Amino acid sequence: MTRTIVITSIFPPTPAVRLWRDSGIGNLVVVGDQKTPVPWSLEKTIFISAETQKTLPFHIIPKLPWNHYARKMIGYLTAMSQEADVIIDTDDDNFPTAGHNVLDRTGTYLVSPKNRGFVNVYRQFTDQFIWPRGFPLNRIRSECTVVPHTEWQDQAVTAAIWQGLVNGEPDVDAIYRLTSNLPCTFNPGSPVVLDSGAICPFNSQNTAFFRDVFALMYLPAFVSFRFTDILRGLVAQPILWQAGLRLGFTGPTAFQDRNPHDYLSDFVSEIPCYLNAETVIDVTESVVRPDASISDNLFQTYDALFRQGIVPDSELILLDAWLKDVANHRI
Repeated sequence: MTRTIVITSIFPPTPAVRLWRDSGIGNLVVVGDQKTPVPWSLEKTIFISAETQKTLPFHIIPKLPWNHYARKMIGYLTAMSQEADVIIDTDDDNFPTAGHNVLDRTGTYLVSPKNRGFVNVYRQFTDQFIWPRGFPLNRIRSECTVVPHTEWQDQAVTAAIWQGLVNGEPDVDAIYRLTSNLPCTFNPGSPVVLDSGAICPFNSQNTAFFRDVFALMYLPAFVSFRFTDILRGLVAQPILWQAGLRLGFTGPTAFQDRNPHDYLSDFVSEIPCYLNAETVIDVTESVVRPDASISDNLFQTYDALFRQGIVPDSELILLDAWLKDVANHRI
């Protein structure tokens, strides 16, 4: 199985980037931007500079905004064109830990009850009062979002996306940072898989996608920065269900030494998460069809989100280009 790690970096090679390169987990692709210092290089690493990006044959290139996290998609497409079976999505302040692994796509795992609604998966791995970025604020204190251990049942299931938890500074929202900001150490625990109708936001911090769902790696480029990967993850889940696929979470396989953040600015950028998380799920569920492809369901979802006023029409133009690129380069 060929695995590729994709990182966006606007800084010189960080210790985390070097550790991913040396980990043996997979090939490393780093996507630069106009802010990236020139020259930028790292041995045994594919670095895609801003100048190089202009020469690539991808349809998304002229439509992507500069200095934006969504330019990471150029790295995804590069990995696809090099026959990656799995793409691991991470950032330059996340360190892989010893034993980092991508679990098998199909296996027997602990599976949640169906139709459970929003589930705070973080609480399956810690007793700490903590929640993932993108979790609906009105549900944070609800005990029904914590599934008792007795309700998880061993089942044969296919998890096409695995989110590995991250110790130290897991991906939480600005409200948590501004009010508590305690570091977290998750328990190793058994991996868990969410059945259809059970939802948890997932992010780009330490996440593996298998080949058949590469289209779902689309990062919306015309929403706020702190919403982009959360919107991606919310949209993905009802589409997975219709394809007979699931989302899984593992105990911690990485550690974050977080880059500096302005928490109040993060809060402003996250407002669409707070206001739209439940609506995104409702909209997606209302349009996806079991007889449609993953790509068709993805486009229909964003078209519906445009009509709902959650994304602009420029998102549809970029998404159309992305789907063409995925079709051309997912070998």
